[in-house]
Amino acid sequence: MDHAIRHGPTPQPSSALGRLLRLLDVEEIEVDLYRGANSDPGWIRVYGGQVVAQALAAAQRTVPADRPVHSLHGYFLRPGEPQVPILYRVVRERDGTSFTTRSVSAIQHGRPIFALMASFQLVEEGFTHADRMPPAPPPETLLSETELARRHAHRVPEPWRSLWAQRERPLDFRPVDPMDPLAPARRPPRAMHWLRTDGPVPSDPRLAACLLAYASDMTLLDTCLLPHAVSWTDPKLQAASLDHAIWFHGPYRPDEWHLFVQVSPAAAGARGLNEGRLFARDGRLVASVVQEGLIRYRR
Repeated sequence: MDHAIRHGPTPQPSSALGRLLRLLDVEEIEVDLYRGANSDPGWIRVYGGQVVAQALAAAQRTVPADRPVHSLHGYFLRPGEPQVPILYRVVRERDGTSFTTRSVSAIQHGRPIFALMASFQLVEEGFTHADRMPPAPPPETLLSETELARRHAHRVPEPWRSLWAQRERPLDFRPVDPMDPLAPARRPPRAMHWLRTDGPVPSDPRLAACLLAYASDMTLLDTCLLPHAVSWTDPKLQAASLDHAIWFHGPYRPDEWHLFVQVSPAAAGARGLNEGRLFARDGRLVASVVQEGLIRYRR
């Protein structure tokens, strides 16, 4: 049985969204062994959400389509090199009556850079309850991060200016209460962003799960920096994702608006813990995300 993601027609090759969809279509090079390309060789290291999404895409290729992913847990072990393709080795840990488990190692230069454990389940009915979506202004009334970046571009030094303000983005993020990245002010560790893909995508639940995984690593680590008035542009800050977990609660349409509600309950030991809730516009809780990140500040 072929369990590959079926993308259908993709956007034009020149679009950032089209490039992202191709990134998530990992190449099978041997049984349970896949190769993923990288998005931008100009970055210092591979974006963590890309590795999570590609690892999930590889795992899904070994699981029947009637068993969607319900949770994943991953650890970032080493920085990924943008100039080198990533190999994804899938291990079929268990194929049960209703649950399927896969582990995935992302490898560069013969060494693991990321380890993933993912669980899949046959769809079934059960008890239902969920958090309520907090009030937020509609996304149509907010500026996108791209528009905000262009407003600050003249104040941003290179190479950040080209990477941050001038490049195309596959996702449209709209912060509810944007922060000035060059002059941050102390505020509670809470943030909200509306998000969707920058254009339509094929209706495929497995592709949607990968796009959710890709997006879930964006903006989340920033939350634990808010009480300390430190921006990711600060040269004294060393920040990186350490681990990442997602629980999938229901259907997700990547090209429709969703509200990403984030909070950081604690920071200690040069690490910050961040939690996220992703709500559909109608109020449904779609996914929960938890991540701990390194926030080492060299005074």
